[in-house]
Amino acid sequence: MIGDYFTLAIKNVRHKGLRSWLTILGILIGIMSVVALISLGNGLKLAVNSQFGVGSTEVISVQAGGLNSYGPPGSGASNPLTIKDLETIERVNNVERAVRRNLPSGKLEYNNKVIFGIALSIPDGENRKFVYDEINLDPIQGRMLQDGDTNKVVLGYNFYIDGVGLDKKVESGNKVILQDQKVEVVGVLKKKGSFVYDNIVLMNEKPLENLMKYRDEVDLISVKVKNKDQIEQTKSDIEKALRKSRNVKEGEEDFEVSTPAQSMATVNSLLTGIQIFIFLIASISIVVGAIGIVNTMTTSVLERKKEIGIMKAIGARNVDIFGMFFVESGLMGLIGGGIGVALGIIIGYAGTLGLNSWLGASTSPSINLPLIFLTLLASFLIGSVAGIAPALQAANQRPVEALRG
Repeated sequence: MIGDYFTLAIKNVRHKGLRSWLTILGILIGIMSVVALISLGNGLKLAVNSQFGVGSTEVISVQAGGLNSYGPPGSGASNPLTIKDLETIERVNNVERAVRRNLPSGKLEYNNKVIFGIALSIPDGENRKFVYDEINLDPIQGRMLQDGDTNKVVLGYNFYIDGVGLDKKVESGNKVILQDQKVEVVGVLKKKGSFVYDNIVLMNEKPLENLMKYRDEVDLISVKVKNKDQIEQTKSDIEKALRKSRNVKEGEEDFEVSTPAQSMATVNSLLTGIQIFIFLIASISIVVGAIGIVNTMTTSVLERKKEIGIMKAIGARNVDIFGMFFVESGLMGLIGGGIGVALGIIIGYAGTLGLNSWLGASTSPSINLPLIFLTLLASFLIGSVAGIAPALQAANQRPVEALRG
């Protein structure tokens, strides 16, 4: 019986031709928008998360708050961190080491081209190994910086592929001019999939400090804990110590202490909110499509009154008439949903690749099979529900009145 309903529904959809496709178009656009925007939202979330470059869950980040300008973490702060704050954190219980990180902005010249970007200070000794492990960087060419390297730098991957506007790739052994000082490139980093690290300039701490003259100011302090199970308690202890050292009250802190999990949760929460908002906007198209199905099926009932009367005269029950129109409206929703899903996947796939290019990330577009199944089911149900009123109208037709037309 169900098979007969679908056979009749296919014939009727084909018979209505253009009207059916215009009705299907409404659902198609809505489903396509939802699938594409959800796929793009997931791609954006993965791409943004990849920008953090967090290599260890045992590292706490401390930076100044109250930013008054755009720039790297801690830059442009009204009350920046200092070496004194670093020493305060080092004395906190469960802190294994606290490492100074500076990310000054500067200019780099090569091939008679000048660009502006961010440099990252690399400390000496054991702290060097900690920083390399934390940000998880390896060279694709040359080597990493070593203790004693003075006028030497390591560049991010995009310098190697000429993705920074120099019109010529930079390789290990080349000389570049950093802040009007000639330095040697000793290595180029592997692709990180992060617009920060793929465009970074690494330089040893003392030479970079002498070049940029940031003195005892600190942009970021990376804190390694002894026991990762106590990371939240350590975060709280650092906040208490800095409040006392910087003479600020609780709730009026001019600094920020965060764990990787906390940072990721905040960003993901924001992106999820954006996804929900976009989904609600896209759902309006689905509602419009559902209204189109109601209109089309209502018109169809009026046009097929005689057909309904004949079917009832030869023994068709109300449930049979209802089922025929119910399945037909559901089929239109399913066709629109199927095409919409296919187009949405294509748009989402292309959009994710575009986001990768824009953000310098390397996330892989993915096909969410449960989402596809649920979307197809939802499109059929939306069409079916939209067709309930016209189907009931058809089922309740009296044979005599229907035959009169």
